[in-house]
Amino acid sequence: MQGKLALVSGAAQGIGASIALALGEQGVIVAALDLQAEALAQLAHPNIHPYPVDLRSSLAVNEVVARIEAELGAIDILVNVAGVLRLGAICNLSLDDWEQTFAVNTHGVFYLSQAVAQRMMPRRAGSIVTVGSNAAEVPRMQMAAYAASKAASSHFTKCLGLELAEYGIRCNIVSPGSTDTAMQRQLWIDESDRQKVIDGALPSYRSGIPLRRIADVADVTAPVLFLLSDAARHITMHNLCVDGGATLGI
Repeated sequence: MQGKLALVSGAAQGIGASIALALGEQGVIVAALDLQAEALAQLAHPNIHPYPVDLRSSLAVNEVVARIEAELGAIDILVNVAGVLRLGAICNLSLDDWEQTFAVNTHGVFYLSQAVAQRMMPRRAGSIVTVGSNAAEVPRMQMAAYAASKAASSHFTKCLGLELAEYGIRCNIVSPGSTDTAMQRQLWIDESDRQKVIDGALPSYRSGIPLRRIADVADVTAPVLFLLSDAARHITMHNLCVDGGATLGI
């Protein structure tokens, strides 16, 4: 992938930052997108160029994509990583929590994918990966907004892959389970909660993790890079679950 141009959303931290840095190490020029401008600036790598943007705004997304192509060149790769997690029982969930979750996790994926795909189509080349969640595959207590938004963006990416296949553009999903990121740790009270996630909990209908470990960001980054690469040139509309077996192969 050396010399290609990649756009990575949610690049300021966690999985997004890991993917941006890994691509940069492989010689890919990376346009790093995130709302957190200061955190973006900390991605100290000569191949990474920060572009602060609010993915909830279709106008802002279209403007930044046009700017990236004007300043850096044609986009070859898109990785949708940006996401938010708002917890709460459905009957108590605020309208703002519901709307903001979908604004980032679903609408943002649509805005960015559409803007990039429109430019990839005439060039008849490109690779898109959306980082989803295994929560899109099974119901989860207190996570209805997040799970539903991730299910929507996952199925959207498959539909996108179907429509773009004739242009040689591949679209795939990587769905992590519990991964050691800031988002995961906001669910914990202390480090002992790590083992609770691994063990699972019958009262909340969670099965635990058969491989007996929580993923780190590198475990998710490697499959993303594989699906982006020519090694996966005949794979599209695929959802690769990276959760240590937590969803029992669903």
